[in-house]
Amino acid sequence: MSRLHTSVSALTVAAAVATLAGLGATAPALANDKLVELSKSTDNWPMTGKNYSANNYSEADQITKQNVKQLRPAWSFSTGVLSGHEGTPLVVDGVMYIHSPYPNTTFAVGLDDPGKILWQHKPKQNPTARAVACCDVVNRGLAYWPGNGTVGPLIIKTQLDGHVVALNAKSGEEYWKLENSDIKVGSTLTIAPYVVKDTVLIGSSGAELGVRGYVTAYDISSGEQKWRAYATGPDEEVRLADDFNSANPQYGQKGLGKATWEGEAWKIGGGTNWGWYAFDPGTNLFYYGSGNPAPWNETMRPGDNKWTMTIWGRDIDTGNAKFGYQKTPHDEWDYAGVNVMMLSEQQDKEGKMRKLLTHPDRNGIVYTLDRENGDLVSADKIDDTVNWVKKVDLKSGLPQRDPEYGTRMDHKGRDICPSAMGYHNQGHDSYDPQRKSFFMGINHICMDWEPFMLPYRAGQFFVGATLWMYPGPKGDRQTYEGLGQVKAYDAINNKFKWQVMERFAAWGGTLATAGGVMFYGTLDGFIKARDSDTGELLWKFKLPSGVIGHPMTYTHNGKQYVAIYYGVGGWPGVGLVFDLNDPTAGLGSVGAFKQLQHYTQMGGGVMVFSLNGDGPYSDPNVGEYSTNVIQGGG
Repeated sequence: MSRLHTSVSALTVAAAVATLAGLGATAPALANDKLVELSKSTDNWPMTGKNYSANNYSEADQITKQNVKQLRPAWSFSTGVLSGHEGTPLVVDGVMYIHSPYPNTTFAVGLDDPGKILWQHKPKQNPTARAVACCDVVNRGLAYWPGNGTVGPLIIKTQLDGHVVALNAKSGEEYWKLENSDIKVGSTLTIAPYVVKDTVLIGSSGAELGVRGYVTAYDISSGEQKWRAYATGPDEEVRLADDFNSANPQYGQKGLGKATWEGEAWKIGGGTNWGWYAFDPGTNLFYYGSGNPAPWNETMRPGDNKWTMTIWGRDIDTGNAKFGYQKTPHDEWDYAGVNVMMLSEQQDKEGKMRKLLTHPDRNGIVYTLDRENGDLVSADKIDDTVNWVKKVDLKSGLPQRDPEYGTRMDHKGRDICPSAMGYHNQGHDSYDPQRKSFFMGINHICMDWEPFMLPYRAGQFFVGATLWMYPGPKGDRQTYEGLGQVKAYDAINNKFKWQVMERFAAWGGTLATAGGVMFYGTLDGFIKARDSDTGELLWKFKLPSGVIGHPMTYTHNGKQYVAIYYGVGGWPGVGLVFDLNDPTAGLGSVGAFKQLQHYTQMGGGVMVFSLNGDGPYSDPNVGEYSTNVIQGGG
C-alpha cells in the first residue's frame, strides 16, 4: 500500500554528519541512556509523556495545592497557525521546541528570552494532504535525539504529507528527509515520532481511507529503514516472534493476520497507529495500540480482523512482537485502540510486585496488562454507562457483548455508549506514582449508528456508516453539554477515587505533579488545576482558544513553569475548523459539539504560567533593544 522513499543521498548524509559533528555534542553510551537522564531532571521535558513510562508526571513540587491559585501568565507564543494544536512542546537544556498543525511549522525559543525565535522550520508540502486527513490537520508533537558523539542533537518531526524530517537541533537545518506514507492512498502522518536508543519509531494514519496500518523503525543518524511491522497480513509482515503469545495462547497466535479476514480484505484493513508509545528498557519492548479496521461497516469484513484493535509489545531492535492482545475483535463502532500506554510498577491484589501497562481505551474499558508477558490483570469500565459490552472475561480476554448495541445493515443502532469518539481518545493522560492514581480526561458521548455499503477507491474515504452523536446519560441532551469527565483511577483496586463532569470532552489529556496538583485543558478554553487527592478545583485560567493538547511542566532558573497549547480543533473541533453545520458531518462530531462555537474560536499558540507570573520578563530589560532613555526630543 505504501512505499518507502528515502531522500537521503550518501553525500548529503556525509555532509550532515560533518556539520553536526562540529556542534560539540557529547558522546553518551547510548542515546537511550542520555534521554533517560534528561527525563529525570525537572528542567527538561524531552519526550512526549515526559519519560519512557509515558506517565506525564513531574517531580517538580514548587507549585502546590496551597499556592497554585497564584499562577499567572509568564509568557506566551503564537504559532501563527489555526486548526487544532495537539500534543505538548518539548524542553531540553533551556530551549523549548514548539510544533504546529499543518503546515507543520517548528520553532525553537530560548527560555531566557523566549520572545526571540532561535530558528524556525517551515516545510513546503503537497497540499493534497489536507484533503485526505481524517479529522483536522493536527500533529501530536516532536521527538528529541541527544546525539551520539558523531552526529549531534536532532529534532525529529512528521509532516501531514507523509514525510519524516530530522532537523539539526541547534540550527533547524534539515539533516535527512524521507517518505514514510503515501498520500495517494490516503496515508498521512499526525503521530509524534518516538526515539529509543538510535531508533526513531513512526506510525501511520488513514484507516478511514482503507490504509493498511504499520509502524516503522528508522536509524536516526542516517534515516535508513530498519524494519516495518504491519497490523494485518502474513505473519512475517506482522512480525510475530517465534514465541508470540506463548504466555496467553488464548489471545491467538500464528496465521490470524490473514485467516480472520475474508479474502484479501486485510490489504485495505486499517489498523493504523497514530497515537502514543511507551518503552521499558528492562524488557526492551515498546508498547502501542493498533487502530480500527476498515471500513467501519462491519458487514463488509467478516471475522475478528486481527491484528487491528490490539495492544502490542514489540522488541525495539527487531520489531518482533512478543505479545498482542486484541481488545475489540471485529470492531463494529470505530473504537480505534491507539490510546496512551502508561507504565507503572505496583503490587497486585496478592501483593506481588508487577510491571504493568495501563491503557484507557476508546471502547470505554481501561485495561491493565502485565507488560512482560501480556497477562490481562484488569479490565474496568471507564464509566458505568458503557453499554456495548457487559464485561471482559479476564481469562479469555474476550468482551461479552450486549447484542442490543451491535451494528448491522438495514438497522439504525441507537444510544450506543460510547460513541465512535470513544470514552477516551487521543488525550495523553498521566500517572502519579506517589498516589498510585491515573488521571484521565474522558469523553462522555454516545451515538446512533447506521451503516451503508460502499466500494473501496484508493485515496477516498472508506467508512460506510452515518453517525449522530450527543451527550452520554450523565450529560444534558437538551443543551448538548456534559460531554466530558475527568477521573482519578486506581487500577489495582478497580475503583475511581474521584470524578467530575465537564461541559465538553476533556480531549487533550492530563499532567500529574509531585506538588499534589494535576492539570488539564478544556475544549471551551480553560486550563484547570485540581487537587490530586480530592479533585477539588483549585485554579483555572481562560486561554485564547480551546485546548486539545496536554499540559507539561519544567523548571528554569529555579522556577517551575506550566505550559499548554491552545488552539481548538481536532475531531471535536472539525465543525469550527471547516465551518460545518450538518450534525452528521465530521464523522458525527459536528452535532455533538454544536455548542462549542459559543464558547471558543480558533487560534494557536503556547501559554506559559508561573507563580505570580515570575519569569524571563520580570526583569523589564530582558529582550529590550536598548535600555538607554534620552530625555527630551529632537
